[in-house]
Amino acid sequence: MKKLATIAALIALASPIAMAKEAKEKPSPEEAFKKLDTNGDGKLSEEEFVTGKKDAEKAKAQFKTLDKDSDGSLTLEEFSAAGGGKKKKKE
Repeated sequence: MKKLATIAALIALASPIAMAKEAKEKPSPEEAFKKLDTNGDGKLSEEEFVTGKKDAEKAKAQFKTLDKDSDGSLTLEEFSAAGGGKKKKKE
Protein backbone atom coordinates (compact mmCIF):
# COMPACT_ATOMS: atom_id res chain seq x y z
CA MET A 1 0.00 0.00 0.00
CA LYS A 2 2.89 2.38 0.82
CA LYS A 3 4.37 1.72 -2.62
CA LEU A 4 1.10 2.64 -4.27
CA ALA A 5 0.87 5.88 -2.29
CA THR A 6 4.48 6.72 -3.17
CA ILE A 7 3.87 6.10 -6.87
CA ALA A 8 0.71 8.21 -6.81
CA ALA A 9 2.59 11.04 -5.10
CA LEU A 10 5.39 10.89 -7.69
CA ILE A 11 2.89 11.00 -10.54
CA ALA A 12 1.15 13.99 -8.97
CA LEU A 13 4.46 15.82 -8.62
CA ALA A 14 5.68 14.94 -12.12
CA SER A 15 2.57 16.18 -13.93
CA PRO A 16 3.20 19.93 -13.41
CA ILE A 17 6.84 19.45 -14.40
CA ALA A 18 5.83 17.76 -17.66
CA MET A 19 3.31 20.51 -18.41
CA ALA A 20 5.92 23.19 -17.71
CA LYS A 21 8.29 21.57 -20.21
CA GLU A 22 5.55 21.55 -22.84
CA ALA A 23 4.80 25.22 -22.17
CA LYS A 24 8.45 26.14 -22.75
CA GLU A 25 8.57 24.58 -26.21
CA LYS A 26 9.61 27.00 -28.91
CA PRO A 27 6.66 28.39 -30.87
CA SER A 28 6.46 27.75 -34.60
CA PRO A 29 7.83 30.51 -36.84
CA GLU A 30 4.24 31.36 -37.82
CA GLU A 31 3.21 31.77 -34.16
CA ALA A 32 6.29 33.84 -33.33
CA PHE A 33 5.75 36.04 -36.41
CA LYS A 34 2.12 36.65 -35.55
CA LYS A 35 3.05 37.59 -31.98
CA LEU A 36 5.71 40.05 -33.16
CA ASP A 37 3.46 41.58 -35.84
CA THR A 38 1.76 43.91 -33.36
CA ASN A 39 -0.05 46.01 -35.98
CA GLY A 40 -1.28 42.93 -37.87
CA ASP A 41 -0.15 44.10 -41.32
CA GLY A 42 1.43 40.75 -42.24
CA LYS A 43 5.02 41.98 -42.10
CA LEU A 44 7.51 42.88 -39.40
CA SER A 45 9.05 46.31 -39.22
CA GLU A 46 12.48 46.69 -37.70
CA GLU A 47 10.84 48.25 -34.63
CA GLU A 48 8.50 45.26 -34.17
CA PHE A 49 11.40 42.83 -34.63
CA VAL A 50 13.71 44.61 -32.18
CA THR A 51 11.15 45.29 -29.43
CA GLY A 52 11.85 43.17 -26.36
CA LYS A 53 15.25 41.93 -27.51
CA LYS A 54 18.08 42.12 -24.97
CA ASP A 55 20.64 43.40 -27.47
CA ALA A 56 18.91 45.92 -29.76
CA GLU A 57 21.99 46.54 -31.93
CA LYS A 58 22.48 42.83 -32.54
CA ALA A 59 18.76 42.46 -33.33
CA LYS A 60 18.96 45.34 -35.83
CA ALA A 61 21.90 43.67 -37.57
CA GLN A 62 19.99 40.38 -37.67
CA PHE A 63 16.95 42.17 -39.12
CA LYS A 64 19.05 43.62 -41.94
CA THR A 65 20.45 40.16 -42.69
CA LEU A 66 16.97 38.59 -42.77
CA ASP A 67 15.48 41.37 -44.94
CA LYS A 68 16.56 39.74 -48.21
CA ASP A 69 14.78 42.21 -50.49
CA SER A 70 15.88 45.24 -48.41
CA ASP A 71 12.38 46.71 -48.29
CA GLY A 72 12.57 47.54 -44.57
CA SER A 73 10.22 44.78 -43.46
CA LEU A 74 10.24 41.03 -42.99
CA THR A 75 7.70 38.75 -44.58
CA LEU A 76 6.76 35.47 -42.95
CA GLU A 77 8.90 33.73 -45.56
CA GLU A 78 12.00 35.80 -44.73
CA PHE A 79 11.39 35.34 -41.02
CA SER A 80 10.77 31.59 -41.33
CA ALA A 81 13.86 31.02 -43.47
CA ALA A 82 15.94 31.86 -40.44
CA GLY A 83 14.03 29.50 -38.16
CA GLY A 84 11.71 32.16 -36.79
CA GLY A 85 14.38 34.74 -36.24
CA LYS A 86 16.18 32.74 -33.59
CA LYS A 87 19.47 30.96 -33.85
CA LYS A 88 19.29 27.25 -33.19
CA LYS A 89 21.14 26.17 -30.08
CA LYS A 90 23.73 23.44 -30.40
CA GLU A 91 22.81 20.40 -28.36
